[in-house]
Order: sequence, then C-alpha cells, then structure tokens
Amino acid sequence: MCGIVGVISRSPVNQLIYDALLLLQHRGQDAAGIVTMQGNKCFMHKARGMVRDVFRTRNMRALPGSIGLGQVRYPTAGNAYNEEEAQPFYVNAPFGLVLVHNGNLTNAQGLKTELFDIDRRHINTESDSEVLLNVLAHELEQVARDLPLSPEAVFQAVRAVHKRIKGSYAVIALIAGHGLLAFRDPFGIRPLCFGQAADGEFMVASESVALEGNGFQLVRDVAPGEALFIDMNGTLHTQQCAENPTLNPCMFEFVYLARPDSVMDGISVYQARLNMGETLAQRLISTMPPSDIDVVIPIPESSRPSAMQLAHRIGKPYREGFVKNRYVGRTFIMPGQGARKKSVRQKLNAIGLEFKGRNVLLVDDSIVRGTTSKEIVQMAREAGARKVYLASAAPPVRFRNVYGIDMPTSEELVAHNRSIEEIRAFIGADALIYQDVDAMKRVVAALQPNLQGFEASCFDGRYITGDVTAEDFAKLEAQRRAQGDEEDGPARTRLALQSGGEGQ
Repeated sequence: MCGIVGVISRSPVNQLIYDALLLLQHRGQDAAGIVTMQGNKCFMHKARGMVRDVFRTRNMRALPGSIGLGQVRYPTAGNAYNEEEAQPFYVNAPFGLVLVHNGNLTNAQGLKTELFDIDRRHINTESDSEVLLNVLAHELEQVARDLPLSPEAVFQAVRAVHKRIKGSYAVIALIAGHGLLAFRDPFGIRPLCFGQAADGEFMVASESVALEGNGFQLVRDVAPGEALFIDMNGTLHTQQCAENPTLNPCMFEFVYLARPDSVMDGISVYQARLNMGETLAQRLISTMPPSDIDVVIPIPESSRPSAMQLAHRIGKPYREGFVKNRYVGRTFIMPGQGARKKSVRQKLNAIGLEFKGRNVLLVDDSIVRGTTSKEIVQMAREAGARKVYLASAAPPVRFRNVYGIDMPTSEELVAHNRSIEEIRAFIGADALIYQDVDAMKRVVAALQPNLQGFEASCFDGRYITGDVTAEDFAKLEAQRRAQGDEEDGPARTRLALQSGGEGQ
C-alpha cells in the first residue's frame, strides 16, 4: 500500500503535490518523493521518512514546473531500507519517463528476466515498480518508433502493459514534453481517482480526500483497466485498455487502510465501516447476550465508526477509553515484532474511569498478528475492567496478501491454522467475536451496485488474478524472514518507533 498523486496545471505544482501527500500520509510513512517537470527537464527529490521531514524549503524551491507527481511509500516488495527504492522512478528513454506505483506485481521476477533477455533493459533495484516502469517504457518505445506520440499510441502501449503484467497496480506517470498518464489494473484492486479544479487543473490520486483537501472536485474513479492521458494543453483523453475488466476493490481499504472521509469506487469508507458495525452487532447478538456488556470502547482509530454503530445496535453506551499519542506511529506498518510490542503502551493509554468494575467490549478494525490485541486486553484489565471482550470488525486474517498489503508470514498471522477459541486464549480475552466474511462483503457491496466482487484474499484465500502459486508464497515467506533478521537489530527498533498506523 502506497499513496500516489499526479498534477498537471498552468502554475507551479510543488506545493499542491506536497499538500496532497500530507493528506495521503496514512498510506505510507517509510519514504516520500516528488518529481516535477519544467519543459523537458525533470527535478526530483526523494528520501526515507515522513513528508514533513523529507521536504524542506530548499527542496521545494528545487522542484519547479507545472506538472508533477509524488508518492508516500509503504514497502511491500523489495528492500524496505534501501533509499534507492523510494519512488518516483525515472528512466531516460523513451522521451524521459517518471512513474509512481501503488500495488504489487505478482510476476515481477519473470518480467525482470524477460526485460533483460528480450527487451535489453536493466533493472537496478529489487522494486517491482522499477520493473513496471521499464515495461511501460519498452511498450511506449515500440508504439512511438518513428511516429509522434499521440494519445492513441499511449493507450496502445497501456494495452500491451496490461497483457504483460499481473497483480495489482495503480500507476501515474509523466512523459516528458507530452503529459500525464494514469492507469489502473483490470481488476481495480488498488484505488485511483481524478478531479478537476475550477481553473481546469487536473489531479489524480489514490484517495478522494487528497483532491477535496486541495480544492479539486472529484470527477470519478479511474475504471479498472482504464487509462487517462492529459496532454500538455490540459486536454483529457480516456480509453478502456483491458480486454475483460471487472471491479474488485481491495476489501482491506474499507476495513482499515483508507481514510474514513474518502470515497472509493463510489463507496463512502465511513458508511462501509458503519455497515460493518451493524453486521458485527448481529454476529455478537448471536454469540453472547448483550446484557453482559456494560460499555463499548473502540481501539483508536479506524474502528470508531464500526464501534459506534455496534453500540447503537445493542443499546449500550459508546465511550472513548483509550487516548492515542499521535506522535508514535502506526504499529501495523512497523518492522520488527519487538518494536511493535514495545510501542503499544507508548501509543495508547487507558482511561481508568471507563474500565473500572465494568464488563468492557473492545472493538478493533482487524486482528492480524494478535500481539497488539493481547497487550491492549491486558491494559484494559490493569485499568480495572471486570471482564474484557474483543470484537473485530473484520473477519479472521488467515492468508497472505500478495496485492500490496504488507502482511506478515503465515506463521505470524494469529488466525492461521487456529480456531477462534485458540485465538481467544492467545489474546487473553473473555470472549472473541469476529465479523463474518460473507456478511461483510454483502453490506459493503450494497453501497455500490456496479461491483463484481472484492479482493479479500487475506480473509477468504481467493486470489482473483489467478496466477498466484504455492511457489510464490514460499518466495514471499523467505523474503519476509530475511528482512525480519535485519529488522530485529537496535537500529531497526529505533526506526520502527519513528514510523508506522494502527493494525495488529
């Protein structure tokens, strides 16, 4: 998961892109980058860290131009600690091409070999985004050889890209001297939308909140498989470039990743979470008597809408029982299990008044590793709770994700090969209630009749691109373990405590 943005304007765009990245900061806190173009020349600055730390006044002054793009990175492929793998990526031929990418290619290794042996292109990092850039560069070179680069030629190149790459991808690219290109994978897994300002400027971004926060009116989402090309005159060209596109957005976006004030594929993230709270309440009522609960308390922050709706549905008071220290970071994104456990009590503090002598129902957006949940349940007991129940607005996370969410190895997933009772015992709660997979899909799909389904592989084990094999998982597990060895050192722990969102 990353956050990406692109802007084409008649005035300087560096501040617009910076402001948009601040609004997308929740999508990645490992690294940030901006590139702008003035004439045919590119200006780039990228580094590890948060947006506010990466860009200083001197960096912003060195980013002139009226067209540009940016990214906040949450590493899911390649080396999380290699600054060279921060985006954007640049290649000088054809034209001069710069790209940012949100997602994960499932056939990146095969493509890397193909690019070297057949296309004669060199990949210098382990990032699948550099692979994608070079595939796009090769296809643009093929269609533009001895010809002007027309919008139709750009769309022809995107059609060829769709045929070669597999997995999830939302892409924004700049073609020097020609314009801004954006496209989305044929399954619509990762989000992408675009908007227009009153003066005709265009912005393309991962979430609608980035548009609205900068005065752009949301036009619509980029359709699965569709490409947009905005030329240097500000003229918008669009075309469907995939053969059989279907809309299957990532369910984890609605559960946890996206901001609640965003609208994705016509679905209000906030309303989706309210609906999840409604079905979670129904699940709870069928599991245990609500009369055993004195108070409903969310684990900040993504779970709040679901917790509010659940409390309303069962007729129990909703209270804020935890205060969050906003300057610690998101544990789900943090490297190193030791750092994750250490940060929980730095990040949250219990308000004893809401716990003492009560049977408390804690509501979280999801439970991934279970280590954070275990610590929070213990905090509630120490604050004086008589009984501590835990409800998850998402179903059990039992499977790896290969489409751009940095899930841990299967062995680290608390729900992998464990029963609900075994998970409850591990976490230490008096009762554990999970969302139902089919109910969750049903109530979110009810908000958008054009959906064909959801990418919900971490919950149901179904990989919709159809190309994921057991060998792929073995490689992912090996890569994750290798990175884990690096992450456990003191330096990684310090970095962990400076970065990271919620999640468990």
